[in-house]
Amino acid sequence: MPARILDGCKIRDEIFAEIRPQAVELHLREHIRPGLAAVLVGDDPASHLYVNSKIAACHHLGLSSWLHTPPATSTTDDLLKLVNELNRDYRVDGILIQLPLPKQIDTKRILEAVDPAKDVDGFHPINLGKLVSGRPGLVACTPAGCMEILQRYHIPIEGANAVVLGRSDIVGKPMALLLLHANATVTICHSKTHDLPSFVKRADIVVAAMGKAGHVAPDWIKPGAAVIDVGTNRVTDDAAAARLLKNFPERLEKFRAKGSVLIGDVHPDAVNVAGAITPVPGGVGPMTITMLMSNTIKAAKLRRGDSSASPSGEHSANQPSTPGASSATSSASGAR
Repeated sequence: MPARILDGCKIRDEIFAEIRPQAVELHLREHIRPGLAAVLVGDDPASHLYVNSKIAACHHLGLSSWLHTPPATSTTDDLLKLVNELNRDYRVDGILIQLPLPKQIDTKRILEAVDPAKDVDGFHPINLGKLVSGRPGLVACTPAGCMEILQRYHIPIEGANAVVLGRSDIVGKPMALLLLHANATVTICHSKTHDLPSFVKRADIVVAAMGKAGHVAPDWIKPGAAVIDVGTNRVTDDAAAARLLKNFPERLEKFRAKGSVLIGDVHPDAVNVAGAITPVPGGVGPMTITMLMSNTIKAAKLRRGDSSASPSGEHSANQPSTPGASSATSSASGAR
């Protein structure tokens, strides 16, 4: 029997319906319109698509948004100046630095320069430290979104054996910590793990975030396990697409018409083994932008001492300065 599909778009719509009234209440009660400033360096088309989707979500929820587009030739000092201006801008509740940055820019310095109270991506060491210690803070959006999927689809977490494939600061490590705080028994696997399939086969919950198309084979999956596929890999090779999609003729036909297809880190055939699985696309992707919006509203509350702001991943007047860099708002449909 095919796995139950864990629809990220459905959960996104549920959360949007919950947080939109919060934004309206802040505006009516406190005369505050939560605001997100996005910084996009250069002209990468995929990055523009992602950022425009985030700006569109702000418009949908009634949040303010600013898009800053420094040139690809910008230096670390140029970007530090912009980040410092956004840190001081009272209107800005969240700062998003779209990654990757150009090679000449020190990404670590830029991310650490963001005010932790405005770090809606949850990348700052202070927010990571709060997550480690279980204190309220801004949690990385993709792991927080994965937890929302598990919780809202009533996947048992407490006492479950969970395996996280990947150890990045952005997904793997915070994902493991969120599962641990939810009382799962957690194993983190990575590129140096010996006999990776043996770990996955014992897992009740598998979170795959390795960045390798179809790497997790169906026979690695424990029958009935819940699989959260974070990977979004664009496959353009005919042979690879034919191998991965041989049992999905409609998707293979679309690949041949388009020349590319998105494949997760888990082989598509795992749908016939798992008990529940996120699709790619349409699973974790929509949740990342959803939690970014949730974090922006949460940051607006926390910055003003609102105790009703709950930790991400759970169910749950100064005159403004003028930003120094040129900015514009734009909108587009879709979600990452």
